[in-house]
Formats: sequence, C-alpha cells, structure tokens
Amino acid sequence: MRWIRVGAGVLNQTPLAWDDNRDHVVAAIAEARRQGVSLLCLPELAISGYGCEDAFYAPGVQASALEVLRQIAPETRGVAVAVGLPLMVRKALFDAVALVADGAIAGFVAKRYLAADGLYYEPRWFRPWPQGRRLEIELDGRSYPVGDLYFDLDGVKVGFEICEDAWVARRPGSALAARGIDVILNPSASHFAFGKHDVRQRFVLEGSRAFGVSYVYANLAGNESGRAIYDGGALIASGGRLLAAGRRFSYRDVEVTSALIDVDATRMLQARTGSFMPELEERPGEEVKVPFAFPELPLAPPPPGLDLGVAGFSKEEAFARAIGLALVDYLRKSRSRGFVVSLSGGADSSAVACLVAIGLRLSAAELGLDGLKAKLAHLPELADAGGVETVIERLLLCVYQATRNSSQTTRDAARGLARGLGASYLELDVDALVEGYVERVAAAVGRPLTWERDDLALQNVQARVRSPGVWMLANLRRALLLSTSNRSEAAVGYATMDGDTSGGLAPIAGIDKAFLRRWLVHLERRGVAGLEPIAALAAVNAQAPTAELRPAGAGQTDEQDLMPYDLLEAIERAAIRDKQMPLEVYRAMRPRFPELPPQQLAAYVERFFRLWCRNQWKRERYAPSFHVDDENLDPKTWCRFPILSGGFEREIAALHAHLESEVCEEQPAAVDGG
Repeated sequence: MRWIRVGAGVLNQTPLAWDDNRDHVVAAIAEARRQGVSLLCLPELAISGYGCEDAFYAPGVQASALEVLRQIAPETRGVAVAVGLPLMVRKALFDAVALVADGAIAGFVAKRYLAADGLYYEPRWFRPWPQGRRLEIELDGRSYPVGDLYFDLDGVKVGFEICEDAWVARRPGSALAARGIDVILNPSASHFAFGKHDVRQRFVLEGSRAFGVSYVYANLAGNESGRAIYDGGALIASGGRLLAAGRRFSYRDVEVTSALIDVDATRMLQARTGSFMPELEERPGEEVKVPFAFPELPLAPPPPGLDLGVAGFSKEEAFARAIGLALVDYLRKSRSRGFVVSLSGGADSSAVACLVAIGLRLSAAELGLDGLKAKLAHLPELADAGGVETVIERLLLCVYQATRNSSQTTRDAARGLARGLGASYLELDVDALVEGYVERVAAAVGRPLTWERDDLALQNVQARVRSPGVWMLANLRRALLLSTSNRSEAAVGYATMDGDTSGGLAPIAGIDKAFLRRWLVHLERRGVAGLEPIAALAAVNAQAPTAELRPAGAGQTDEQDLMPYDLLEAIERAAIRDKQMPLEVYRAMRPRFPELPPQQLAAYVERFFRLWCRNQWKRERYAPSFHVDDENLDPKTWCRFPILSGGFEREIAALHAHLESEVCEEQPAAVDGG
C-alpha cells in the first residue's frame, strides 16, 4: 500500500483582484500543509479569476497572472499544487493549469474542451488545446513544457481534466487511464444550478471507477463576478468510492477538503479490469518528471466511502443558500453600504427581503459575528453591532409606498414582515405625486384620464412614481436598490420599466413566480435549515398576488391579468427552454391542463408568445440577475432573442387553424330530421 494525502481547495476569487486571489491561494496551501496534504488541486483560473470577460485580452492581465504565479511558487515547499491561470502561447490564449511543486514550476497543462453553452463563452477568449500536442515556452529565461502532458511525482503519475473536459463524451481521462495515470486533478469553475451538483458527483465517481484512479475535484465558491454563483462542493473519490465532500455555499474565502488515497489499490483495481488495455507506445515529452518526494505515511485502514447524499439540498434549501450567499458577496465586493427593498407586501418583494436576511443570518452562523464583521470590514457602522439582528437592521431597509389603491392588507403584511426579519422600515405615501402627474398630463392633452380609456398608463404611473423616492433612499445610504421582478414577469413583460424593475441588482429575475410562491410557504412553515421559520410570511402567503394598481373595486390579480402561474411556467418552459412553436406548446399543455377549454388554453398560449416578442426590450434592460437553472431569460448571458421579430405570426395562425379543425371534429354530427 502506498498512501498519499490529496486535497481540493475551494476559493472565493474575484476577477483581477490579484492580491486577494494570491492571498487565498497561499492560504489554501498553508491549510493543505496543516492537514498533511502533499498534492493540492485549486480551481480553474484561480489566479486571474474566471470571469474576467474581455479583460482576458489585455496583455497586462497575462503579465499579472504570471507575476502572481511567481509569487505563489515559493509557498509550495513540500507540496505539489495545481493552480489555474490564462496563458499566452504563440499568440493564442489558453485556459491553463500550472503544476508547481516544492517551490518550482514544473509545467503547464491546457484545457482541451471549452465551455460554449449557456453562461459560458470560453471560445471568445481561449483556444482549445489539440490532443497530443506538446511544446516548450520560455519564461524568465527558463523553458517549461506546456500542452497535453502528465506529471511523474515520485513515481505517482498525475494528469488533468479541466472542468469542461470532464463533461464531454470523449473525456481526456480515458486516454490518461491508458497511460497509467494514478491521480486525475480537475480544477473547475462550475457555477451553481439546480441539480448540477449531482451531475458533478456522478462524473467524479464514475471517472474514478472507470479510469481506475483517484479523482480530485476543486471548484470556486461565492459570487465571483456578478451573475454566476459558485457553490464549492469539493469532491475526492477513489476507485468508484466517494472519500470526501466539501461544504457547499460556504461564506469562507478558503476551504480545503482532503483525503487519504491508496495509489497501489487503484493500480490493482485497473489490473483486475478485464477490458483495460494500457497504451504501451512511448511519446516523447508526454511525461514530465518532477523532482518531488511524497512523505512516508503510516499504514492506514481503508477510508470509508461517504453517503452519496452527503452534500444534498432540496431545491428550496439550495435556492435560499445560493441567493443568500450571492447577495452577501455582492455587497462585499461592490463595497455597498446595505440593501434597500421596495416592500409591497406581496410575494416578490417579500422574497427579496427574506433572501437578504437569510444571507446575513447564514453568514453569521458560519463565520460568527466577528467573522461576518471582518468579511464586511468596509462597513464601519457594524463595528459595535452586538448581534446579527443589529446587522440586519443596519443593512436592510424596507420601504412601503402607498397610493389610494393600496390596501391595508398589504400595508400590514409589509410592516409585519419587515419587523419579523428585523429590518429597518419606512412608509411613504406617494398618492399626491401620482395625482400630480395625472393632473398635469390631463391638462397637457386636454382631457381627463379615465380607467376605461387609459388603464395601462394609470397603472404604470403609480409604479414609476415609487421609483425616485426609493432610489433616493438607496443613494442616501449608499446602498444597493434591489429590483423585485421575477422570471415569469420578465417572460411576458408584466413589469413596469423604471417602476418595479428599478434597481441595480435583480435577485429573483432568474426564478419563476410559481416556485417563489411555493418557496415562501416553505419558508413560513419550515424555514432554512439552521434558521427559524419566518412566521410573518403568513400574511403574504394568504394573499392572491396582485399589483394593486387598479382601484380596489376592480379586484385586480396577477393571474387574471395574465393566466394561472402554473400554466405560465409550463408554457414558458416549453416555448423558451425547449424551443417549441405555439401549436407544439398547445398540444403539450392539453393533457397537463385538461380543466381548461381548448379555446381558453389556445388563447393563453397565443398571449404568451405575443407578450414574449413584444417585451424583449424590457428583458434587455433588466438589472443583472443571478443564474439558478437552464430556464434563465437573461439576454446577456443565456437566452438571446431579437428585439424586433415577426412575432410568430405564421405559427400562431397554424395554432388557430388546428383549433378550428379540433373544434369541428368535436361537434356532434347533424341529425337528418326528415
């Protein structure tokens, strides 16, 4: 048996924050050394930050990344460390990993498969490294190998799959296994999405089993660059068994997860596999021998496998933890002084306020109050805070803004929730401002404005009048104004631009209304693990969602204006995520919503497509939002659609034609009375 201790580091990095990123890398190495780790894997592009966007093109970025690598190298005495950085080779930029061992750079491996879907845009900046290609580059007068390499450290062969490399059908791990690799390191920058951690766990486990190796997976954590949330979740597996799993959604800047692996055991596992056929041809330059010695470890019992559900969270729990972490990180990295929420007493704004409070409470629970204060050291007003309740009161301001159409129900719900969360709370009466605009515009156009004739304008002016005051409060506090629009509203444009869309950040723009309503009930009754349920949400959850922009007698509700939210979610998923045409969507909805008459269902489908096309300009103007799943509508990172289009006219006509034939087929045959 030959035991070595391997580690996976999870880092909360920031694009172009060279000193902080370096310090986190050095801290991870120190923690790995403390745990007895000899081989440490750190995340993809950890030195520069993953989300540098077009700044990757700046020559200064390449120079700074190499300078930081030089600063890190002396810190690796006694440890072999893999750390990611952008690397220029022959006028092309590559997503690379440097292996630094015992104070010296051993070489660079470049990513072979680039992520080009969804949030990822890697081919814009990087080139894929061709399989089997190797060469030498010169840095500081010394020559280093770069390319499709593996490393021999004291007889232990180490290879790489860099993030996307492990997600493709032709994984490099297969070829590495044939070359006798003992350990595969996977430096990743894999963003959070619902259910994605389970996929990562599967490819780590299956890679370790099928390739007969130990597999070490490292990831980023936190809100790295604004939109993507990284959930950490380091994984170490060997021979098909999960040995260690790191914490997810951590508020710490650095975490190291380690495990003992038995190199001889995985070699024998491969030897016993009848289908295994080693690659016996020697390829010059493929193997890099590294001067390094693993310490002798005493014999140890075989490490137990972990429960595969060890890091699992329900969707409700994952949502709360992901957005809570993202908000606290955004506050810290933007150096803002707090949050302001225009709290209407309805579901959306209540969800946003709850997410802020949850993030602050979870961070205090993990880091301790002093740790949270240190994390938010740019906020001197927290220095004398005696508890997390004081932190929330000073950092979260909720503002209820009433017009004559606002109800006592929503006012009480808003006030009760703000108090229940421990937030600061203000009420503003903006009705006089609304009436002032209405009177001035009526005088200008020479006629009175009426609900019968001017419904939309009279609704929107109320939402827009609320914006300047809440922006002013955010400016006074130098705080982040949070937009409260959700994804369902974004899909059909059921939001007032410069009204409820006002804000610098849109925390729930990536999640649908149907889920939000279920989540708020979950929060009221069960809460987030480790935190108390939020009983004050009962007054919010008891209401039918309404914009409260028409007179009370109109009985306005969101679903009357649009359609049932469950149906809206289903149509949106079919039309936008699955790219189905109106008739296909209608056919898919018929068995799912049999209670709806065909004409009504077809009308809802048509309404969705027309509103979707009409309101792309609104989605283009939404504040940055967080990514949580593959149904995101953000046109800047995920779901591109033309602002001007043909509006699916032909496809809607096909839906009408089908409906007419369907209705005719269902009519009873005429009876001859003669």
